[in-house]
Amino acid sequence: MSTSTSLFQAILAAMLLEVLFGLLSTRAARALKIVDYPGSAPHKQHRCPIPISGGIALVCTLLVSEVLFGTLHNESIRATFIAGLVIFIFGLWDDIKIASPVFKLIGQVLAAIILIQQGVSIRIFESPEFFLKITPTLSLYLDWILTILWIVGITNAFNFVDSMDGLAVGIGGMAAAFFMLVTLDAQQFELSLHSAIIIGACIALYFFNSPPALLFLGDSGAQTMGFILAVLAIAYVPQNANQSSSWLVPILLLGVPIFDTGLVVFSRLRRKQPIYVGARDHTYHRLLNLGFSSNRAVLLMQGVGLLLGCLAFILLHQPPLIANLVFALIVITGAVSIYILDRPNGWLKHIKLIRDLE
Repeated sequence: MSTSTSLFQAILAAMLLEVLFGLLSTRAARALKIVDYPGSAPHKQHRCPIPISGGIALVCTLLVSEVLFGTLHNESIRATFIAGLVIFIFGLWDDIKIASPVFKLIGQVLAAIILIQQGVSIRIFESPEFFLKITPTLSLYLDWILTILWIVGITNAFNFVDSMDGLAVGIGGMAAAFFMLVTLDAQQFELSLHSAIIIGACIALYFFNSPPALLFLGDSGAQTMGFILAVLAIAYVPQNANQSSSWLVPILLLGVPIFDTGLVVFSRLRRKQPIYVGARDHTYHRLLNLGFSSNRAVLLMQGVGLLLGCLAFILLHQPPLIANLVFALIVITGAVSIYILDRPNGWLKHIKLIRDLE
């Protein structure tokens, strides 16, 4: 069987399973009262109770699909689900009982530690290409610390960006599609198959989660998706590419959630507000305030994700100087965008061109 045939079979199987588990989990969530009620928080604007069953459907779909396609024997994929179940359980508890930020952070750090114990971690400081010469023990500890920060950061980034129906699912599916391409390029076929399964799950989940949503991802869904993609980024090992160019690929592929988190954290710290409290101050909400319609705001964010994915794939095989210069320009553009979006009463609101896009 050809590689492309297997990938499309994985996408199709995951889509069908997601539809099945989406229907079953929605019924179960309604019966068990795992629902999000209107007005339960100031930033929630839905009009009727919505089942918080996206995480249940996603995890069931991914696990069954991985078993069907025999990818769980891969060390990284197996570790993803062993550690990921911790993220899912802590997130589901929050969906049911509303847990504290500290409680969720403990779950995220615990999952990252389990992942490291399973042998999956970032290896930048241990790399022979790393420009600083430090002791092997210190290199190992620094890589572990970086792994925990990456896992916690991306897991929360997807929870943050889940500020509108269909947004996190669309961005996650798009990131998985690019991961499928780069892992194919790196000849990591099992990771490509794993990525294809995520794509299929996201396509079907988008049907349930797109506005008006039939189900919500909740913390169990958004955090689990972020965690799985964060681990996929660690497991991806480029072939025939300089680490000085390839290190930026995962950051660009997950750039939109990272940007949204940066915007929210910067804005709340600047105003001395709690960081981990639900509010209507995410990128999506700020685009609405600029005059974008809901659909156009979502499409813009997903379009930026597509652009960053294309740039990541192109920069992968560029000389390190060019790749890092372009990356620096992207970072500067993101920082300027954060500054502009955080000034709702600034000059930008007077530019009629924004409203003329409608």
